[in-house]
Amino acid sequence: MLFHITQVHSPELCPRDEGGSNSLFDATVEGVKLIGRYGANAQHTLFLVVEADDVNAVHRFLWPGFKRCTSTVTPVSEVPVPKD
Repeated sequence: MLFHITQVHSPELCPRDEGGSNSLFDATVEGVKLIGRYGANAQHTLFLVVEADDVNAVHRFLWPGFKRCTSTVTPVSEVPVPKD
């Protein structure tokens, strides 16, 4: 299953000088494949697309950012809704 994740942090908690935005997630978590990573850096917002079968794995993936940012996790699909 694909998930779109939006991570937002405040300027005061910006990880710019402490590992950067890649420090807000753990790409090595088993069961999660990072598909895409995009930043709206001036807005302190990170957009991620991951593939995972277990929401707990997604939580482990996001664990490093839990004290710095909020995350919205939305299941998404490449397949349109059937018309029948």
